[in-house]
Amino acid sequence: MMMLSRRSLLAIAAVVDIALHARPAPVAAKFLAARHDLPPRHLETMLQALVKAGILKGVRGPRGGYELARERRRITAGEIARAAMQAVGDDSVPLPQSRLIDDVVGPALKTATDAYLGELDRITVEELCREAERKNVFDTIGAKADFTI
Repeated sequence: MMMLSRRSLLAIAAVVDIALHARPAPVAAKFLAARHDLPPRHLETMLQALVKAGILKGVRGPRGGYELARERRRITAGEIARAAMQAVGDDSVPLPQSRLIDDVVGPALKTATDAYLGELDRITVEELCREAERKNVFDTIGAKADFTI
């Protein structure tokens, strides 16, 4: 059973992708979106949330894009998932309120979520990058095909 939201999964994949492709130039959102078969506008709010959380750094200009704000060994999957979850603001569905939720269900789910995110905190972007390189998930790792002439 997948416990991560789609948004959290995408955020972790985006950060790993950027970690693998951001040298020597930042990764443009349109190339990141193309590699994951998504419209670029779908990524922008999530990428901005990751910038706000200090995980990514946005670079402006014609050769701009996104790069890691810190070393990849210092960024965990849990930190990325938390940033993605905080960026979600679905106000269309009201949050249920009752003593059952406040006193029983909420605390139980918080304990489970904290344990799950604690395990994600043990996984670094460095480890995910090494696994991606080992499995050669991108045919163009090391090759810079993110430009046109």
